[in-house]
Amino acid sequence: MTERPSATQGVSVVSTARAARCSPPGQSEFERWFETEFDYVWNALRRLGVREADLEDLVHETFLRVHRNRATYDPARPLRPWLFAFAVRVAAEFRRLSRNRLEVPGLPEAPPDSSPNAEELLSRAEERGRVLAALEAVDWERRAVFVAVEIHEHSGPEVAEALGIPLNTVYSRLRLAREEFTAALRRAKIERGVR
Repeated sequence: MTERPSATQGVSVVSTARAARCSPPGQSEFERWFETEFDYVWNALRRLGVREADLEDLVHETFLRVHRNRATYDPARPLRPWLFAFAVRVAAEFRRLSRNRLEVPGLPEAPPDSSPNAEELLSRAEERGRVLAALEAVDWERRAVFVAVEIHEHSGPEVAEALGIPLNTVYSRLRLAREEFTAALRRAKIERGVR
């Protein structure tokens, strides 16, 4: 797995200066969101099945949409579920592109780690690969709920509001996603010959 770039990496001085001159009211709040939540959106998209090669582009696409809709954000509500809803829509649209339907993403590369224990690194990478593969086996709509609740620790009502679905649907999808995820992990374990 590749190391994610910094939030500002690749932004030219010219485009930064142009953005500063044309900054509408509230721009500083958006910049703060971008700086503080870049990792959150990156990880959300990765867990929603976006390949490493496409992550940076889709994180930026997500933040472009957030920027366009920033006036609709209600500060009385948590920011992350609102951002997660944008990430889900971007990932879903990306998955629907015909060029992405036929490709089968490979296992992510092991992340750089200062640990000298190569066996431990290999074990972590294999486990991460198994978890991502199990997530791939979960139906898309159920996966979005599963990632939001189980990994990002959003509450059911937050997810229902962010995704625009009834609360009972959230809990139903979560239950089915847990079953699919567990079954996928079991199948992987059997395929590896582990009892």
